[in-house]
Amino acid sequence: MNDRRPPEQPVLSIRFDRGTLRLCEVEESVAHRLGLPAFWVHDERVEGWRAPAMAYRDLVTRLVRLDVPFLDEARHYETLDVEHLAPRRPHPHQADALEAWIRAGKRGVVVLPTGAGKTYVAELAIAEVQRATLVVVPTIELLNQWYDVLSGAFDLEIGLIGGGHHELRPVTVTTYDSAYLHLDRYGDRFGLLVFDECHHLPGTSYAQAAEWAIAPFRLGLTATPERADGAHLALETLIGPEAFRLEVKALAGVYLAGYQVIRVDVEMTPDELAAYRQARATYRAFVDENRIRMGDRDGFRRFLYLASRSPAGRRAFEAFRASRRIALAPESKFAALERLLSRHRRDRIILFTHENDMVYEISRRFLVPAITHRTDTKERREILHRFRDGTYSVIATSRVLNEGVDVPAANVGVILSGSASVREHVQRLGRLLRRDGDKEALLYELVTRGTLEEHVSERRRDHRAYR
Repeated sequence: MNDRRPPEQPVLSIRFDRGTLRLCEVEESVAHRLGLPAFWVHDERVEGWRAPAMAYRDLVTRLVRLDVPFLDEARHYETLDVEHLAPRRPHPHQADALEAWIRAGKRGVVVLPTGAGKTYVAELAIAEVQRATLVVVPTIELLNQWYDVLSGAFDLEIGLIGGGHHELRPVTVTTYDSAYLHLDRYGDRFGLLVFDECHHLPGTSYAQAAEWAIAPFRLGLTATPERADGAHLALETLIGPEAFRLEVKALAGVYLAGYQVIRVDVEMTPDELAAYRQARATYRAFVDENRIRMGDRDGFRRFLYLASRSPAGRRAFEAFRASRRIALAPESKFAALERLLSRHRRDRIILFTHENDMVYEISRRFLVPAITHRTDTKERREILHRFRDGTYSVIATSRVLNEGVDVPAANVGVILSGSASVREHVQRLGRLLRRDGDKEALLYELVTRGTLEEHVSERRRDHRAYR
């Protein structure tokens, strides 16, 4: 493919240029025959056409189909010759996922629950494609996990870009942040892109990393592709169609741990209830007076904007925060948590909250280690190591452990507070579902009765895993 030029015949050329493709030396008649999509624009500076680098596959396919001779000066990725060092027979769902992805043209998204072995599907895809590969992950924790997994899977020195490393190799792991910073330079160096937790990709900046790469083969991995802002629809353009999907219930009790989800309703004290109602009344009065529809996508943003412009608005904002604080952390939740910790004292438990303050309060009251975004990397790694080996039986965390952490020994989760996000709820359940012997997972959800938390609970349980 690198040079399809017949002897002594003038040809057009494809070049990679800072995250774009340049199509040079194109006669007008040839350009018309190609029927280039609208995202190709004529660039008078180079007397040629230009498009995002991800147009590479479509362009080459057009040129080959129309038998137009061309010189490929864009592709600079290596062909691999690797075999898996520890091959094992994939589970049926893994084999089906890989086959579906191959049928989709080796482009597309695979949706599998946490703990179902998405990483092994990626290893099989790398061995199938045999092209230089970039694996893109959301966190440093996952960067390190993928580095370890791929180092054990292939007889290759694995590259790292991110977390203080900058080593570019035929198989490299990077973060979404680093991919955004560097793929305008390295986008011609990889034939396969693997986007782990690919629901992160459609953000404005991260999406550019996918656009800046020529990689004709792309694999997205996630348990929950859907986004509240609807941006997940862009995954088909950036990665490919949804090639395969399997839900939690299809694998629970076989390839994942069996599980139960139990909602525990708690009551506020009379004083808490009175304070909650007063705060809600102040907040609601301001919202109603300004005709703010909080259910709209921009409702909360409009509330914040108007609240910052007057003393009444600032009082409404403080009332909103006070009502939320009371609803999320009444004394009855701590009492219920104490009972659950006693009941499950021989289990491995993760306590989830929405805000850091509650994590630290739980840590203080119950003498359990806490992990938040403020926790030092070494301390976090040590806490997780001690949790895995049984030194610690309980850890408390906010949102930082929602994804990308492998804790197969965890079999009980307690959600003390969270957002209305379905993804967050499924991710928290996923922390408990990795098989570990014959464990049965339990996820408790503590909900304050008579507050907005009841509505939030119903919204975030709107997933097949909870039906």
